[in-house]
Amino acid sequence: MLTLGEVAARLDLELVGDPAAPIAGLASLASATDQDLTFITSRQRLAALGSTAAAAVILKPEWRRDCPVACLLTADPYLAYARASRLFDRQLTPDYRVHPTAIIAAGVHLGASVAIGPGVVIESGVVIADEVVIDAGVFIGANTRIGTRTHLYPNVVLYHGVRIGDDCRIHAGAVIGADGFGYAPGPGGWEKIAQLGGVQLGHRVEVGACSTIDRGALDDTVIDDGVIIDNQVQIAHNCRVGKNTAIAGCVGIAGSTTIGENCTLAGAVGVSGHLDICDNVHLTGQARVTRSIHAPGTYSSGTTLAPTREWARNAVRFTQLDTLERRLAALENAVSATTDKE
Repeated sequence: MLTLGEVAARLDLELVGDPAAPIAGLASLASATDQDLTFITSRQRLAALGSTAAAAVILKPEWRRDCPVACLLTADPYLAYARASRLFDRQLTPDYRVHPTAIIAAGVHLGASVAIGPGVVIESGVVIADEVVIDAGVFIGANTRIGTRTHLYPNVVLYHGVRIGDDCRIHAGAVIGADGFGYAPGPGGWEKIAQLGGVQLGHRVEVGACSTIDRGALDDTVIDDGVIIDNQVQIAHNCRVGKNTAIAGCVGIAGSTTIGENCTLAGAVGVSGHLDICDNVHLTGQARVTRSIHAPGTYSSGTTLAPTREWARNAVRFTQLDTLERRLAALENAVSATTDKE
């Protein structure tokens, strides 16, 4: 168990309160006990501080007077909470090195302190750096490389020729390096295009459960450093995603699209293929992107939720917008001609 003083020191935060107070964990403002640390990020929640039973609260310096218990002061409470969460993460480090049921081909290079779980299959030519954790049921295809301290969760599939950087986390069921959706119409039907590229993930990339990143047709699909990808995301072949971009659940990105650095794609965004999206673009939920975006900013599309009858009427009117615009233009021209005669 940590003391409040130890937590403050590790997070480099100013402490107001008893440094010897024991801190057993991190909890929400409502559920925290007298041995828990909690946090508050919004001025609107200040009233709830009066009833908290927490041992201490992470908050902004200007909110200190509203807090009846010990405080850890910071200009960015949410970031401090993120860092505090890692102090209390109870995820166990595997106590095995190589499980006896793992199948590892000849010539595979294993770094120091690599943990390999039951049922793992690793093909020839794979290079695994130090302190990598590979959980049960993972498949790693030939000539793949995995960087230091990367963690592959259960049933991850890495096809051949995938490159993964240091400190990555690939969650359960993710598939990286599957064939891109490439076919040419022929006289007898669709003819498959062999996908000759690979996939490159930079350092500190996180890929959510059951997400897929397809290999390139010729060049590699590239996910740059610090990108975070939620569950059930589809990134098609030859895409490039820039540094520190965040992609939320159920996003679909079609092939050969480039997304810049520090972008955010909210849930269920759909991006068409062969587009360029510049740095610092933020797409709100269910946005449909059908053209390139060259200016930073926030973009939205679609219609908001409404009662079905109202939505149906508006949907019909939407289909009439072109006709209405033409009628309005004609009316404006007629009014202008009348005004000119006067």
